[in-house]
Amino acid sequence: MPARARKPAKSRRVAVVVSRYNAAVTDALLEGALDEARARGVAREDVVVVPAPGAFEVPALCLAAAKRGDIGGVVALGCIIKGETIHDRVLADAVTRALLSVACETMVPVSLGVLTVNNAAQARARAGGKLGNKGAEAMGALLDTMGVLDALRGDGLSIARAPARPDKTKGRA
Repeated sequence: MPARARKPAKSRRVAVVVSRYNAAVTDALLEGALDEARARGVAREDVVVVPAPGAFEVPALCLAAAKRGDIGGVVALGCIIKGETIHDRVLADAVTRALLSVACETMVPVSLGVLTVNNAAQARARAGGKLGNKGAEAMGALLDTMGVLDALRGDGLSIARAPARPDKTKGRA
């Protein structure tokens, strides 16, 4: 008999699981996530920061955080930079699939803030540079998702159409 998804305890606490590999980039992603949480009214004591050795370890730590029972959502942060082999593609695919599995298994939302880039310059541009901070975007997406899930679970909230996010792909080939 398959296990039924349990409804997690309603919690506004969030966990941020952050890879220490490529720390110059992931530290900036973490700062962006913390800034966004603060801007959206999440108290610092309601954010649990969980360090991970590398991107491969992020999903297991996200699962552990999601299963704690007092965490309403998890942000996964990391940085995978292309090298000379296909290792980056294999790693990125494994991490992404595992994070999706965590969210589906636990019914605790997991937001993807793991960069997959060709070089360090691209990583810096996405960690507070000219392309914004993907850590902040991941935290914003998580908090939005938590709000929609609260509404779907019947917590007396109505589901309103989220404001449109800018389409950053226009004009690109």
